[in-house]
Amino acid sequence: MFQLGKTIVSEDIIKKDFACNLSACKGACCIDGDAGAPLDEDEVAILERIYPKVKPFLREEGAAAIAAQGTHIVTEDGDLETPLIDGADCAYVIFDDKNVALCAIEEAYNQGEITWKKPISCHLYPVRVANYTEFSAVNYHKWQICDDACTLGKELQVPVYKFVKEALIRKFGEDWYLELEKVAEGL
Repeated sequence: MFQLGKTIVSEDIIKKDFACNLSACKGACCIDGDAGAPLDEDEVAILERIYPKVKPFLREEGAAAIAAQGTHIVTEDGDLETPLIDGADCAYVIFDDKNVALCAIEEAYNQGEITWKKPISCHLYPVRVANYTEFSAVNYHKWQICDDACTLGKELQVPVYKFVKEALIRKFGEDWYLELEKVAEGL
């Protein structure tokens, strides 16, 4: 672990390799698990604002889940998350012609309908950020459904922090990322 500004960063994001392999996993991170994507507080208003432009990209069951639960939910622990379809798929999940799970929000972004790519937790994955009073913890999240991504990342020699460069800059800023690169060079 090392400190960058007000973050404590796991060395795993430098030492581990990762490159999404959608052809192997089919986007399982969006449909497996028992919770929606974590949301930052400011993302709730964004989701509400962009929803009318995202809705046409959704599957019928996703739109129904959002109509019933809202564009986000608050868990028993007070955490903010995307809603789920019947406790499984993220409500924002769509599928391409190869049955790969994609994000309707990101598709609306790619089509130029909105300017917000997707929740930062999704953009950062496999990096997870836990916010505390005095600092944020930046960690690598290992999940067996991403074993193929680890294998591909190792083959391509892409460390986690380089795979999620755009998202880390979006979350912490370019100066923070440049400092991270300096630490990585020193390891």
